[in-house]
Amino acid sequence: MPTITYRHRGGQQVVEAADGQSLMRAAVGAGVPGIIGQCGGQAVCATCHVYVDAEDLPHLPEVDEDQDDTLEGVPDRRETSRLSCQLVAGDGFDSLTVTVADGG
Repeated sequence: MPTITYRHRGGQQVVEAADGQSLMRAAVGAGVPGIIGQCGGQAVCATCHVYVDAEDLPHLPEVDEDQDDTLEGVPDRRETSRLSCQLVAGDGFDSLTVTVADGG
């Protein structure tokens, strides 16, 4: 199982995610603070916005058009911004570290 480390205001939390599970669903299931997933994973609300550690970016798929459009409305967007609902555990990585955005 892929291991996801979520950094958040309260510290950090390590969660094992099932292969094929989105990072948003894994976080919500584990009660990670700051990950809401209000739209249910449809890439339209940005309540699951995270920053991926830069060294992990090469292992991830590029941001698609829907994700890019949603992230355009996020005031604290960075080059490493992703919607955790669009990151699938086991899709090119066995472990990943993300920081929960303050707005999410």
